[in-house]
Amino acid sequence: MKQEEKTNVCRLLDQKKIAYTQHFYDSAVAISGTEVAGVLGQNPERVFKTLVTVSKSGKNYVFVIPVECELDLKKAAKAVSEKAITMLPAKDLLPLTGYIHGGCSPIGMKKFFPTTFHQTAVDFDTIMFSAGKVGYQVELPLKSLDKIIRYQTADIVVDA
Repeated sequence: MKQEEKTNVCRLLDQKKIAYTQHFYDSAVAISGTEVAGVLGQNPERVFKTLVTVSKSGKNYVFVIPVECELDLKKAAKAVSEKAITMLPAKDLLPLTGYIHGGCSPIGMKKFFPTTFHQTAVDFDTIMFSAGKVGYQVELPLKSLDKIIRYQTADIVVDA
């Protein structure tokens, strides 16, 4: 596949001198996160999706979980000390974050929101998540994100 242009996420990582690997896929072939992992030949447990939520108080939170998992809204609310949270309506994603559905990344949003990665992210040498554009993924060690965002890890997915 041809070398694509750099996304804002890649430019931010370059600016902070954070090493990463960029991956590209045909977004017509891979729609779901599980399909993306398959097309890229990756273990779906280390390919993460970025979800944006809103609390009753109106605060937004970002949760980054393995593509095959489902966010447990109760566990997620507890992780960020909120009574309840809901998924952000899709129509609000672009104006709030600057990203579209399927291309949302935990870094490079219009403004920073408290971010929680699922606790399994620490189990892998590197994890993958959206590079901020559909068809683009970045791979890097979770720890290297310390230089660019504040985040925590917690058990935030529905138990299988």
